[in-house]
Amino acid sequence: MRTVDTCIKNGQVLNVFKRQFEQRDLWIDEGIIIAVGSTDFAAKNVIDARDKYIVPGFIDAHVHIESSMVTPSEVGKVLLKHGVTAIFTDPHEIANVKGTAGIEYMIQDARQTALDVFFMLPSSVPCTPFEHAGAILNAADLKPLYQYPEVKGLAEVMDYPAVAAGDSETMAKINDAIEAGYHADGHAAGLTVDQLDVYRQAGIHTDHEAGNVQEINDRLATGFSVFLREGTVERDIANTIQAVNESNAQDFSFCTDDKLIDDLMDEGSIDYCIKLAIQLGLRPELAYTMASYNAAMAHNLPHTGALAAGYHADLVFLDDPHKVAIDSVMKDGAWIEDQQTNPLPAGASTVHHHLKLEDLALPLKSDYCHVIGIQPNHIVTDHLKEHVNLKDGQFVADTDSDILKMAVIERHHDLGTVGLGIVHGFKLQCGAVATTIAHDSHNLVVVGTNDEAMYRAVQELTNVGGGITVVDDNHVLATMPLAVAGLMSDKSYQDAAKDLKKITEAYDKISSNREFNPFITLSFLTLPVIPSIKLTDQGLFDFDQYRFIENEI
Repeated sequence: MRTVDTCIKNGQVLNVFKRQFEQRDLWIDEGIIIAVGSTDFAAKNVIDARDKYIVPGFIDAHVHIESSMVTPSEVGKVLLKHGVTAIFTDPHEIANVKGTAGIEYMIQDARQTALDVFFMLPSSVPCTPFEHAGAILNAADLKPLYQYPEVKGLAEVMDYPAVAAGDSETMAKINDAIEAGYHADGHAAGLTVDQLDVYRQAGIHTDHEAGNVQEINDRLATGFSVFLREGTVERDIANTIQAVNESNAQDFSFCTDDKLIDDLMDEGSIDYCIKLAIQLGLRPELAYTMASYNAAMAHNLPHTGALAAGYHADLVFLDDPHKVAIDSVMKDGAWIEDQQTNPLPAGASTVHHHLKLEDLALPLKSDYCHVIGIQPNHIVTDHLKEHVNLKDGQFVADTDSDILKMAVIERHHDLGTVGLGIVHGFKLQCGAVATTIAHDSHNLVVVGTNDEAMYRAVQELTNVGGGITVVDDNHVLATMPLAVAGLMSDKSYQDAAKDLKKITEAYDKISSNREFNPFITLSFLTLPVIPSIKLTDQGLFDFDQYRFIENEI
C-alpha cells in the first residue's frame, strides 16, 4: 500500500471540467494531487474537510505588481491570504525605468514568496516613441530572459500600428515568445474588429481592455481569450460580466491589472472579482473555474488550476462559496503561513532632472483649449474643449471650474523635457499632487492649483528619490517614498499601507473628490496608448489622431 503525505476527506470539491461541486477525497504527495476519490492509499496526515468547499487556487491572469507599490515578496504575503496562488505579471513599469536590471530584480525578489509569480516579458519599453523612458528593450535584449523558468511569454503588446505595419522589432518579440513555447498577450484598447483580427494574425490572442459587452463580443468573435478586469481604477466587471454564459465561459478569466496595496488588503484580489461576479448573477462554480483553470489554459500553464490527478495541490478552502468566505489556503500541499522575508535592496535614486520654477509656466495664444477630462474609475479620458483663465498671456488654474495645470517632467536621463497641459476632474482647492508613477514611462507627473505648490511637490519627490507627495500652498502634507525605481516601497506591506493612508488623508484635505483614487488616476493620464488625450514629457497627445497637438484650439 502506498503512503502519501495528505488525504483531504469529505470536502465538496470543485470539478472545473464539469463546473460543479462533488464530494471527493483528494490525495496529495510532494505537493501534487495524485488521485481524486477512493483509493487504497494510506496518508500520513488526514484532513477532515466536512462542511468545507474546496476550489483551485486563484490565478490573476494579468497584473503589474509595481502598481501595488510593494515588491513581489511583499505582495505575495497579501495575495496568498486571499486565495491567489499564482499570478502572471508584466514588469514593464520597472523595465521602463531600469531595463533588464529591473526585470531581474523582480524575478529575484519574487523567489522569496510561495506565490507562483510568472513573468510576461514587457513588449513596450518604451511604450511608444511619444515619451522618454528610462530604457529601451529590443527583442535581442529580451530573448536571453527566457532562460528564467519564471518567464512564460510576452506581455501586453500595446503598439497596434507597429503590429499592423509588421514592424520587425515588434514581430521579433512576438515570434521569440512563440518559438520559446509561450505566447503574447494583447492590449486592444479602442481596436475595431478588423484591427483585432490583425492582432490575431500576429499570434496575439488575449486581451484585458474590454470595458463593455460589445467590446467583449468583438473579442470573442475574433477568437480572443478575455480577461475581465477589476482593479483600483479600472473597474470593468459590472459592465462586462453579463457577456459570460455557460457556452462561452471557457474564454473568460479574471485579472486585476493595477491595484493598490490597501485595496488588495481590504477588498481583495481575484477573490473580489469572483465575489462581484457571483453578486451580479454568475453561478459560483463558473466563477471559480474562470478564476483558476481558465486562466491557466489561457496562458498554456499545465498542471495548474484544477483539482485533479497530476495538478499542483493549490487549494482554497471555503466556508461559503457564494460569499467567497475563505477559511484557509494550501500551496503545493502546504498550509500558507506568515512568511518572514524582506524586499531586496532598492539601489540608487532614479529621479534625475533640473526643473526650475519658471519651466512650469504655460503661455497660451488663446483661452480656448484642449482639456484632459477625467472619467472616474476609468483610465480613458474625455477630450474636452474649454475656455480657461489667462493672466498676462499665461494659463491660471480655476478651482471653481476645476480646471488645473498638469506637468510631466522627464526624470530618467535629465533631458530637461517638460510637457504642460490642462486637466479637469481632481477638484483640488489648493496645493498639488505629484508622483513618479506615470504609466508607462514613469516620468514625474504633477497636477496643481499654482506653480509654487507644483514645484514644491516636485522637489519633495526629488529629495526622497521618488514616490507620491501631497502639498498645500505652504507645506508638504504627506509623502510616500517609493525607493525601488520610484515605483515601489522598500518597506513591509503593512508599513507601505500606512504611508498610503497618510497621503490619502492629505489629499482629502486639499480636494473634495471622493469618487476615484487620485494617485492611480494621475498616473494613467500620461499613457498615450489609451484614449482619448494624454500628456507626456513631450507634450499633449491625441490618441484619435495619434499625434501631438497644441494646448490651444
